[in-house]
Amino acid sequence: MRTPGHDRELAAGFLYTEGVIRDAVEIEDDAGSDDKAGRNSVCIRLSPNVEVNAGSLSRNFYTTSSCGICGKASLLALQTVCPPRIKNSFEIDARILFRLPALLRAQQAIFEQTGGLHATGLFTHDGSLQVIREDVGRHNALDKLVGAALFEDRLPLRDCVLLLSGRASFELLQKALMSGIPMVAAVGAPSSLAVQVAREFDITLVGFLRGDHFNVYHGAERILRADPEHRQSESERASVRRN
Repeated sequence: MRTPGHDRELAAGFLYTEGVIRDAVEIEDDAGSDDKAGRNSVCIRLSPNVEVNAGSLSRNFYTTSSCGICGKASLLALQTVCPPRIKNSFEIDARILFRLPALLRAQQAIFEQTGGLHATGLFTHDGSLQVIREDVGRHNALDKLVGAALFEDRLPLRDCVLLLSGRASFELLQKALMSGIPMVAAVGAPSSLAVQVAREFDITLVGFLRGDHFNVYHGAERILRADPEHRQSESERASVRRN
């Protein structure tokens, strides 16, 4: 299920975050949308030189993400498919971080009408909103955002913070990792497996970003001028709720 709109971005972003494609040039001209017989579809045609691994489409390496017991296997699988990583040097001022939820909310046009959509937004270190996508499915919203960046030749997204309107799950951290995003902030809680991904792959992770407070689960040193009360102890971080 998805919210209509930006369908080509949704398909392309999904293929990218699944590791099927690595660049927009691997997508040939597509057939566009098809509304015949009341259907909504988009056809993406890959270049002949793209080798599709059927195993990567089966979602084997994260179908068990709702269970902390399977975390080790999921992390090992991510290590085999994620693109090369560089040192995470993205920093942001805490005072700017506080402003991001309101900036995202102000641009959620469909949410304003329905009150029932998720949103993802990309911001620069100075709080400038680069792109926003909404969808009834939070994973769809992020795939649309990644697809937009793919077609604009902006990937990997090493100079942006990703803001999520809900909680931060393993799947969303996986998509951020595949896209090169160095920092993920969520207005809700992260799952325990999402925290493990952040620590394993050095992604700054912020949760409960509301009003004038937030929790940092990894990468606190890259959030500038934050008060000590915003830095959790290891014991507090360990209490993060599971999916």
